[in-house]
Amino acid sequence: MSKQVAVILSGCGVQDGSEVYETTLTLLRLDQLGIGYRCFAPDIDQQEVINHYSGEAQPEQRRNVLVESARLARGDIAPLAELAVDEFDAVILPGGFGAAKNLSTFATDGSEMAIQAGLREALADFHEDRKPIGLMCIAPVMVPRLLGPGIAVTIGHDPGVSGAISAMGGLHRSCGVEDIVVDFENRVVTTPAYMLATRIGEAATGIFKLVDRIDEMMDL
Repeated sequence: MSKQVAVILSGCGVQDGSEVYETTLTLLRLDQLGIGYRCFAPDIDQQEVINHYSGEAQPEQRRNVLVESARLARGDIAPLAELAVDEFDAVILPGGFGAAKNLSTFATDGSEMAIQAGLREALADFHEDRKPIGLMCIAPVMVPRLLGPGIAVTIGHDPGVSGAISAMGGLHRSCGVEDIVVDFENRVVTTPAYMLATRIGEAATGIFKLVDRIDEMMDL
C-alpha cells in the first residue's frame, strides 16, 4: 500500500482561504513521489470573503470553507470531521490567510488566538501517533496552540508573526524561502513559502523540500 497523506485546506484564495499555488505545488509533489493523498476542510463559514481582484472585503457575502476548498481539490474532498488519522501516514497544511482566519483566529486575535476545534483534535492525534506534520506560509503560527510549546518552526523572518510564535511558547527559526526547518523530535516540518516567495519557482523549491522530508520521515 502506498503512503497516504491528509492535506487540510482552509478555503480557496490567498486572502481568505488556502493559497492556490502552495496547495497545487503540494499535491503535485505528492503525486510525483507516488504518495496518495486526500483533501479535507472544516464545514464552516469563512471568517470573511475577500474580492481577490480589488483586495476589498465583501461583508455582504458568505462562503463555506469546505465548499470553497472543493474548488482546489476538484471536488475530491471530505469534511474535516471525517478525517480518520489511522488511515494516513502524515498531514500537510498549505498556507494562505485561511489558516489565520478560518482554521484559527490569528488574523484578529494574534497570540491570543483560538484554533478551530476539529483541527485541534485531528492534529493532536497525528502528533500523539508521531506521524509527520508539515505546515507552510502562515500556518506554522498555529503550532504552539495546536501541538504545544517548544517546537521549532519557521514563517521566514517576519518580526510580528515570529514574535507571536515566541509569545505563545513556540520556537521560531529564521529561514530562507527555498529552505525548511525540521523539528526532528516532534516530527514537524515548516517552510516560509509565500511569506517570502516573490515567484512560484521560489515557493516550489521550499515546498518540494518539505514534501520530500515528510516522505523520508514517514519511513522512520
